[in-house]
Amino acid sequence: MKTVSFTETCLPIPKTPCFLSCRLWICCCFLNILCKHDSSSISKLNQVVGTKMIWVAVIGDWFNLIFKWILFGHRPYWWVQETMIYPNQSSPCLEQFPITCETGPGSPSGHAMGSSCVWYVMVTAALSYTVRWKDKLAVTLHRLTWSFLWSIFWIIQISVCISRVFIATHFPHQVILGVFAGILVAEAFEHTPAIQTASLRMYIKTNLFLFIFALGFYLSLKLLDIDLLWSVPKAKKWCANPDWINIDTTPFAGLVRNLGALFGLGLGINSEMFVTSCKGKNSCKLSFRILCIAASLATLQLYNFIKIPTHTEYLFYILSFCKSAAMPLTVVALVPYCVHSLMKTTEKKLN
Repeated sequence: MKTVSFTETCLPIPKTPCFLSCRLWICCCFLNILCKHDSSSISKLNQVVGTKMIWVAVIGDWFNLIFKWILFGHRPYWWVQETMIYPNQSSPCLEQFPITCETGPGSPSGHAMGSSCVWYVMVTAALSYTVRWKDKLAVTLHRLTWSFLWSIFWIIQISVCISRVFIATHFPHQVILGVFAGILVAEAFEHTPAIQTASLRMYIKTNLFLFIFALGFYLSLKLLDIDLLWSVPKAKKWCANPDWINIDTTPFAGLVRNLGALFGLGLGINSEMFVTSCKGKNSCKLSFRILCIAASLATLQLYNFIKIPTHTEYLFYILSFCKSAAMPLTVVALVPYCVHSLMKTTEKKLN
């Protein structure tokens, strides 16, 4: 069975950042803005939640990749063209969109899985704070908050699922599986406190394990003449517009981004810059947080303008890893440190 190279079947990266990148940017900003700056339970909760969100997003996407390789799920936009269940070539005509032609397998849905796992962390974190309220009025408020937040959670998940089915990227069972798989991953991290104290060495070991396992699984099946890139030629064949096919949606591109983001987080929170800025006296000030928000958003927008060349497959992977690592490192450590240094210099001049 012929193995298809990414660079043979895919065109340049899309102009808009991928869903995973957007999600990681939000998580990084969350960690940066709400970094731990004193011994209060709220501050500790903030850092715990920020760190957990990035771990859940990365590990959730990694599991999604492995599940897709195991389940071999088809996508509607090519399946209706190849199935034999419609007689006399009467298959339905599915409208395609610029974000329809993803090149990886379809089950479970990565968007549904990613959305559910990240939002699950946020909802449970908020409820873990309100559950501490003891008086009668507070208990009633907690119940109302519980109902409101979980209603919002399911509204978002249903919206994501409907949108993915509407653009012919997933079947209904694929998005449903993605939602519940994401919840399971997020719930698992509710019982994994070790990530909060993980050293840089632990981040590196985790990265190596995720990469070696995924690559080993891919090569093992390749030796059995099972091509895990079987979906790439199908996407190229049945996509309505070849310009909608992007290397950014291929399985290994997502894996590289995940590993880069996790490495960047580990490098950032274990750096001296993070300790100096996010655990100093300035970090409790509202002005510090506002400046971090503005600087982080501006910096991440600059990263979005960086276009990675796609003519060489391995160069694309290396640069994708570096870019993904640079984003959390910048937001978690570099930006707060620069803001902290600026405020410290300003205070000295005023005094």
